[in-house]
Amino acid sequence: MAIPFLSAEPAGPRPRDWSLAVSGIAVVAFIAVLALAWMAASTLLLVFAGILLGVFLDGLTRLLGKVLPAGRGLRLSLVSLVLAGLTLALIAFGGATIVQQGRDLGQTVAAQAGTVRDRLKDYGIDVPEIAPGKGGENKGGENKSEENKGGADGAPKGDESGASSQKPGGLAGLASGAMKSPGSLLSDAGSVLGPAATVVIGLFSALGNALVIVFLGLSVAADPGAYRDGLVRFVPPAHRDRATALLDGMGETLRHWLFGQLITMAVIFVCTWAGLAFLGIGGALILGLQAGLLAFIPTIGPLIAGVVIVLASLASGTTALLGALGVYLAVQALESYGLTPFIQKRALDIPPATIFAGQLVLGVIFGLWGIALALPLMAVAKVMLAQLYIEDTLHEDAEA
Repeated sequence: MAIPFLSAEPAGPRPRDWSLAVSGIAVVAFIAVLALAWMAASTLLLVFAGILLGVFLDGLTRLLGKVLPAGRGLRLSLVSLVLAGLTLALIAFGGATIVQQGRDLGQTVAAQAGTVRDRLKDYGIDVPEIAPGKGGENKGGENKSEENKGGADGAPKGDESGASSQKPGGLAGLASGAMKSPGSLLSDAGSVLGPAATVVIGLFSALGNALVIVFLGLSVAADPGAYRDGLVRFVPPAHRDRATALLDGMGETLRHWLFGQLITMAVIFVCTWAGLAFLGIGGALILGLQAGLLAFIPTIGPLIAGVVIVLASLASGTTALLGALGVYLAVQALESYGLTPFIQKRALDIPPATIFAGQLVLGVIFGLWGIALALPLMAVAKVMLAQLYIEDTLHEDAEA
């Protein structure tokens, strides 16, 4: 009887014809892939956002196919044109109102935040003031001279302390890299424009990332089967059927979650807008809109929306504050105990504490992208664990 740890047969799932050198190369390659994924995390999450849009467009195309027996290309074109028309109509007819209410709301929230800060200071709670520009600036411009001094090589010191280990993803990374590259056209333009270059890069980043997401979404929705089959080709032939079922399960879960989430966001927007408008609180439209959009981010998003609603209602008096707080709590109760249990039960059944912990972890690792996309990422991870581990490894029913 051979003793396991004295046996000449190597342990582990490594194939018998693999040498020690090949195993070492495989380990190094795996670590290199992880390192590259870490460095390009923002770009990978941007690609995942494009895939989410593709799943959404694919779902609308499938729904349209139930009432319109036409080709997939025609149905996708109709869906895209309708969505583009609705977006342009919203910008044309409601854009000015939203911008004006957003500007007024920003001033109101800033003023009320200062009032709350002064009130807390009277009770001995010192809350630091956040300047509209760079954070951490002291009054009198004491830090400005130190920031302009920089180090020995002339580089500003403030950029080094706030540097992140991850580079910005998408077109923002290309633009920022070009701005820092000596001798480039954007670098010369940045030296001329000065602070305006930051605004230009910000607009370039936002519009560029939006175009990337739209392009990826349309490409994926045009022929999702081709992308699925392309990924399956990298799987050994014996496991391709299981890989196909896994990818189809991910797509179905994301599709159900997206439609359920959009219904929830729409209901929160309408209820919050109607309730605050009934109370006569200024900026009810933009308050309802931000509450509906922030509902995409569970747990953290509604808390932020609630803080904004409370600060905005402070300017209208105590009665308006209590009424707005009541509207917010009623909408959250409707979402937590009415909408989510019935709409999202089929798509995603994850305990709230697990969702919150996942948001914290992904937010620390990937920043804002990680917080915004935490729930769909956890949905994909749940499908993988359910099918690959619980069903295939433990041979148990994942629905039990």
